[in-house]
Amino acid sequence: MNELEMKNGNNELVEKCIDQAKAAYTISAEAFANPKVKRGLRDNDGTGVMAGVTNIGNAHGYLLNEGERVADKGQLFYRGYDMAQLVDSYAAEDRYGFEECIYLLLFGKLPTKAELDEFCALLAAKRHLPPRFTEDVIMKAPSRSIMNKMATSILALYSYDENPDDTSLENVVRQCIEIIARLPIIAAHSYAVYRNVYFEKSLNLHKPHDDIGTAQNFLRVLRSSKKYTEEEARLLDTCMVIHAEHGGGNNSTFTCRVLSSSGTDTYSAIAAAIGSLKGPLHGGANIKVQNMFDCIKANIKDVNDYEEIAAFLNKILRGEAYDGSGLVYGMGHAIYTKSDPRAVMLKKYAEKLAYDKGYGDDFRLLEAIEHLTPTLFNEYKGTNKPMCANVDLYSGLVYRMLDIPVEMYTPLFAIARVAGWCAHRIEEFETSKRIIRPAYKCIAGVRDYTPIGER
Repeated sequence: MNELEMKNGNNELVEKCIDQAKAAYTISAEAFANPKVKRGLRDNDGTGVMAGVTNIGNAHGYLLNEGERVADKGQLFYRGYDMAQLVDSYAAEDRYGFEECIYLLLFGKLPTKAELDEFCALLAAKRHLPPRFTEDVIMKAPSRSIMNKMATSILALYSYDENPDDTSLENVVRQCIEIIARLPIIAAHSYAVYRNVYFEKSLNLHKPHDDIGTAQNFLRVLRSSKKYTEEEARLLDTCMVIHAEHGGGNNSTFTCRVLSSSGTDTYSAIAAAIGSLKGPLHGGANIKVQNMFDCIKANIKDVNDYEEIAAFLNKILRGEAYDGSGLVYGMGHAIYTKSDPRAVMLKKYAEKLAYDKGYGDDFRLLEAIEHLTPTLFNEYKGTNKPMCANVDLYSGLVYRMLDIPVEMYTPLFAIARVAGWCAHRIEEFETSKRIIRPAYKCIAGVRDYTPIGER
C-alpha cells in the first residue's frame, strides 16, 4: 500500500470514528426538560443555581418578585464596595487603583496608605520571574495561543516552588501574591516570543521596574519601545479594576473553586481558570466583539445612519452576516438586565480618549449597536427581553486605542481577573471544606454484553 492509499484509508477510518462519535454523543432536548436537571447549572428562568456563598464579590442585575425576574440597574460589588465608586474615587484622587483592588479582594478591607505602600513593594519584589524562566519555559515551547502559554507557564511555576503542595493559608496567600505579580510579565513575554516565532519580528524581552505599578509595567514590558503615556496607563488601570472580580458563579471563578475544592495545588487551580476564560463564551468574547465590529464597520457607509446600521444588525441576527451564529456579540448578559456596570464605566472613561485619538466614529458606532440591538433582537425573536451592552462591547475599542494587539485582549482580562480567582481559591479552602460534586442524570439504558464475535 502506497502513501496515498494509506492516507485515504486513514481518512475513511477517521470519518467512520466521527460518525460513531456523533451517534454516541447525541442527547435529545427532551432529556433536559426534567425540572430537576439544571442545564448549565441554571434554573429555567436563567438564574444560576446556588452552589455556595461568598463574601468577596456580588454581581447584581435583577430582582426576584414572587419568583419572577424583574430587571434592575446593574451593580458590581467588591467586598461590599461598589466597583463604580472605587473607579470614580481613584480618578478623583488622581492615582492608580488596581493594587488597592487586589489588596481589598485578598484581605477584605481597604488598606491604609502605609499598608498599600508595603503591599505595592511586595508585588514589585515578586514581579520578577525566576532565573531563566522565560528562556526555559516560554521560549522553548512557543504557542499560537497566549492564553495557553500563560496556563502552561503557571503550571511550570509549580516546579520552581520549594513548597508547592502546602495548602496552608500562609502558603496559599504567598503563592497567590506571586502569581498575581508575575502573570502580566508572563503574558507580555509570551506575546514577544509569539510575534518573534510566528511573524519573524524582533524579539524584545524587557524586565519590570520596581518603582511603577501593574498597568505601567504591563505596557512597558509589552511594547518594544517601553514607552507609554500616563493617560494610557490610567485607562488600562481602570480596565483592570473593572475586570478584577465578578462573583463566584462566573465560569472561570467557579472553575477555580471546583479545583480548589478537591484540594489540589494553587498552580493547577489558576491554570484551569485561565483555560476557562479562554473560551469564546466567556473571556474570549471580547475578540468576537472586535471581529464583529470590524465586519459591521466594513459594510456600512455612515456610522451616524441608524437605519443602515440596523439593517446590517438584522442580517447578523438572521445569521446572514459575520459568523452566521445569529449573535450580536457584546450585547446581553446572564446577570445584568438594564445595565452592565463594567460597560458603563468603560464607556465613561474611554469616551474622551476615543475622540482624542481619532476613534470618534468607532465610539459612535458602538453606541449605535448598544442602542439598536435590544429592540431589533426582541422584534426578531418576538420577545420582550431586557438587554444591555456587556463589558466586551467597549473593551475591544479600549484595548485598540491602547495599541494592545488583539491576541492580548483575553490575556489582559486574565491578568486582572486573577486577583478575584485567588481570593475565591482562598475562600473555598478556608470556608467550604467540601468537594464540589454536582449530579448528572444518566439516561443510558441497561444493555447486556455481546461477545465480540457476535457483534
